[in-house]
Amino acid sequence: MKQNLTPINTTHFGIARKIVSNMTSESWEQIPHAVVTYNADVRELMNVIKEINSSMSNDSRVTINTVMLRIIVEGLKACPALNAHLNFNRRLVRGKYTQFEEINISMPMVLKSGEMMTINLHDMHKKSITQMQQAIIDSKRRADNSDMNEVMFEVSLDNTLEGLKQGKILQTINRLVGSKTGKHKVKTLKGKAKREYYSIPTEDRLTKHDIEQGTITVSNLGSIYREWSGECTLLEIIPPQVAAIGIGSIQRTPIVDENKNIAVGQRLPITIAFDHRALDMGDVVPFMKRLDQIFANPQMIKQWV
Repeated sequence: MKQNLTPINTTHFGIARKIVSNMTSESWEQIPHAVVTYNADVRELMNVIKEINSSMSNDSRVTINTVMLRIIVEGLKACPALNAHLNFNRRLVRGKYTQFEEINISMPMVLKSGEMMTINLHDMHKKSITQMQQAIIDSKRRADNSDMNEVMFEVSLDNTLEGLKQGKILQTINRLVGSKTGKHKVKTLKGKAKREYYSIPTEDRLTKHDIEQGTITVSNLGSIYREWSGECTLLEIIPPQVAAIGIGSIQRTPIVDENKNIAVGQRLPITIAFDHRALDMGDVVPFMKRLDQIFANPQMIKQWV
């Protein structure tokens, strides 16, 4: 029986939502996800961060978000299995799994428009905490100067051309129909507006280089809702990446110390999703062991500032 429903609002997907929808659909269609959670006791870490910031100006103080990104990079250095891409042909049962030295982190961030955009933070394995923070700030600055439809269209065009090279003719035709016709047509800049936009130096706006596929995705979910008292139980892995990491929000929780005394602690849940075609639980253990070392001796982060 047909229901008589009253629509409140109807929105046709823009190019950003189209790309996200396509990538996440591909993720769940192709990747057998496996997920583990890691609960970090960050009491001592927070004290060390306060100690570091006590000698810094307000503008240069490090954030827990950037410190956690640096800790995750340390974990990835110890566990390169997570910092990899997988190409798998199910029909022929052939796979190629490639680990990388470079750690290029795809990190979703909220733009001033309220939209979510995933930025590629390049060469995080080479950067200090301060340099990481500067890279994030600069990415947000350039995002504020950017027309995201233009940036996403550049990426979409590259993906379409790559699909043509791989012989995906039907996919290319379908994408052209979906993006160039009717109410679903993708709107990009024209004429003078386009010339003015592309006259902005590339160092002052985002380009396809800034949102191309990274080697792994790290989502700071806790920064979106700091009062969140739960933890992420599932993340999508964006192919060809083999892993995604989610950082939750810091929560007060009972902690049992070495002397079996109960105290009020600070718990930070971390979620690790991995592609079971490429990895097993044992492959993730080096990452967690490295985090164990850091959270047990957080004074070491001082050398990374």
